[in-house]
Amino acid sequence: MKIYTKTGDKGKTSLFGGQRVDKDDLRVDCYGTVDELNSILGLAIIEITNREVSELIQNIQNDLFTLGGELATPIEKKSALNSSSDVNTNQINFLEEKIDLFEEKLQPLKQFILPGGSKSAALLHIARSVSRRSERLAVKLSKRDVINENIIIYLNRLSDLLFVLARFENDVNQIPDIPWTLK
Repeated sequence: MKIYTKTGDKGKTSLFGGQRVDKDDLRVDCYGTVDELNSILGLAIIEITNREVSELIQNIQNDLFTLGGELATPIEKKSALNSSSDVNTNQINFLEEKIDLFEEKLQPLKQFILPGGSKSAALLHIARSVSRRSERLAVKLSKRDVINENIIIYLNRLSDLLFVLARFENDVNQIPDIPWTLK
């Protein structure tokens, strides 16, 4: 099977279920940004030396693949698919547990910090900002189309977790967070 189909050469793509839409459609932008986030996490894993964090990121990557597929499926086509793979509260609770777990290992944050420090932390901060953009696009999409509300919550919690993991990466690498200073 060839990787190219030529069906998108005129600026159209297919959603799950077969509906053709423009490649700049909000839904495509939304799941494309989730794909971008997933790719950045793949790059971050290369720099992360802590096995627990690497395994957690890989777990999240699997969730994001599922989440992207869910975004690529219009609600009227979802009945044909298995809804057990939809983003759910268990996944959100898992993220919250991990936020709490890693926050306990860190000194309390007493000021704003700048993205950076170690390379792994900087990559996690990039992923955090792309997660926020994904969340904004999902909110925008939810105003136009019906989507699983857990998608927005998941992306929100994920950005919080990525922030905490960036701080954790700096901590385990003995690189201090960079404080924001008002000039």
